[in-house]
Amino acid sequence: MDNNYSQDNLIITLKKILLFCIVTVTLLILLITPLNAGRYAGDFMEIGSGVRALGLSGSFTAIADDGSAIYWNAAGIAQLKQIEIGIMRSYLYNGLAYYDHLTYCQPLPNDATIGINWTRLSIPDVPVFDEKHLIGTSVDQRVTYSELHLTGVPDDFFTAYDDLIQFAFAKHLQFDLNLGWGFFKLPVDLHLGGNMKYIRRTIQDYTGTGTGFDLSMLIDTELSNWFDVKWFGDFAIGLNFQNLGNTAIIWDTVSKNKDEILLNTKLGFAYTQPLESLSSNIIITTDTDFNSYDRIQRFGLEYQYDQILAGRIGYSNKNMSSGLTVSFFDLNIDYAFVTNVLGNSHRVGLRVYF
Repeated sequence: MDNNYSQDNLIITLKKILLFCIVTVTLLILLITPLNAGRYAGDFMEIGSGVRALGLSGSFTAIADDGSAIYWNAAGIAQLKQIEIGIMRSYLYNGLAYYDHLTYCQPLPNDATIGINWTRLSIPDVPVFDEKHLIGTSVDQRVTYSELHLTGVPDDFFTAYDDLIQFAFAKHLQFDLNLGWGFFKLPVDLHLGGNMKYIRRTIQDYTGTGTGFDLSMLIDTELSNWFDVKWFGDFAIGLNFQNLGNTAIIWDTVSKNKDEILLNTKLGFAYTQPLESLSSNIIITTDTDFNSYDRIQRFGLEYQYDQILAGRIGYSNKNMSSGLTVSFFDLNIDYAFVTNVLGNSHRVGLRVYF
């Protein structure tokens, strides 16, 4: 009986080991497969939206207080108390591409806000070379006989488009954090939000479409209440889960090819230090992007003067950025200069409040 019992235990143990191996291999396959398929599937969305945020090198997850927050941290649009319309135009890669961005945010009753963001990357004048010039001849023939040489003149041109449309909702909640006996109740602002995105990519006669979701939050509190030091400023934490469950783009080709955009987690911290004697604020911010193929660290510094003028610098992945904002009442003109190995770019935007 003992031998049978031992054999049964051995069989159960072997089954557990086998099951563990199967699950492990399956998880590895699931992890590796989308990694190979999705590394560049949503590359155009990594450029980001908004001029102010890009002037901070994208270190904006814990700030997120304008319409571009729909991209960086949708929960942040709950901070808006007025209608905002924002536009941006940029020329990328030494003028080879145009990058446009348009947002509209509408505050609602009960501290809720809705918003829509449209971002487009367009690459005009892409040359087309017809395969008819290759039919009936070999490489050797085209090299040997001058009359068969390819002219290098395009047969046609087309424009490639990448569109991202995001619909966002955010809610502001305020509560007092009770730390127990002997402590004060500390006020905390909690913003919760998310967005649904529609992606459309067009290359000549082919189109790929897909939908995805983001879920985000932003927590903001005044450190002066925590430490009872009046000159302490605000501290904020932002968290954004982009492409929850991964986002699939399916092409209308014969093979129905599918690209997958992988989950990206953005974690940000920001500290705002008021300088009352100078009518100014200084914001120090940092972001980290976590995804399956890379980890990106971002840093930003902004100086604001009397809600009239603001200057900023940023650093990320060996690239520098800088920016400037000039405000006239409810009109804000934003400018950013961003360095990149593929070509430096100037970005100009406008934000209007009603």
